[in-house]
Amino acid sequence: MTQQPPLQLSLPVHLPDDETFASYYPAAGNDELIGALKSAAGGEGNHAIYLWGPIKSGRTHLMHAACAHANEVERRSFYIPLGIHASISTALLEGLEQFDLICIDDVDAVAGHPLWEEAIFDLYNRVLEQKRGSLIVSASASPMEAGFGLPDLLSRMHWGLTYQLQPMMDDEKLAALQRRSAMRGLQLPEDVGRFLLNRMARDLRTLFDVLDRLDKASMVHQRKLTIPFVKEMLRL
Repeated sequence: MTQQPPLQLSLPVHLPDDETFASYYPAAGNDELIGALKSAAGGEGNHAIYLWGPIKSGRTHLMHAACAHANEVERRSFYIPLGIHASISTALLEGLEQFDLICIDDVDAVAGHPLWEEAIFDLYNRVLEQKRGSLIVSASASPMEAGFGLPDLLSRMHWGLTYQLQPMMDDEKLAALQRRSAMRGLQLPEDVGRFLLNRMARDLRTLFDVLDRLDKASMVHQRKLTIPFVKEMLRL
């Protein structure tokens, strides 16, 4: 594989500019995890991290943030979401150990696929042997519960650090929404934020998507975010 900076150009994947550590609001109990990810992205700490949590819990945001942090300190990163494994080849993993940071999102999407499990096992070995880069993988379940069939792969996953992403309480979700709004120059009043929490799906991915829609609507209509305006725009 070539040594040129990838910047995700070989994959149909775009890393959002606004998904960084600065824009991530950590739930209580996740501080150690955030610190470990920053260290790995910056070239320090453990060479392998396994991060797990429910779908839409913020795992992907953290993977994007790790890549963004690595790029900021001029380290080469590669991000691959294995939810698209059916449209790509295991050959994509060859040579990735040459990168400073490899982030494999939704690694459990290939659990039970022998060729993929073997390829990921080989990548673990190459990264750990070279000890120059870091491998971060995310999944919706712990290594033992994710459905992997290759015992050697499970062994490698346990060599590194394992973190469970702690869920957010409603007040933390509200704070996360308000932080994201402020970064966009948009004011989200508390009553409007709580209205969204009560009326929309409660995962942050959905809430952030709704906030993006409201941000655009607010600019188009030149109106502040109020409950009547939100009801009108979202047809609630």
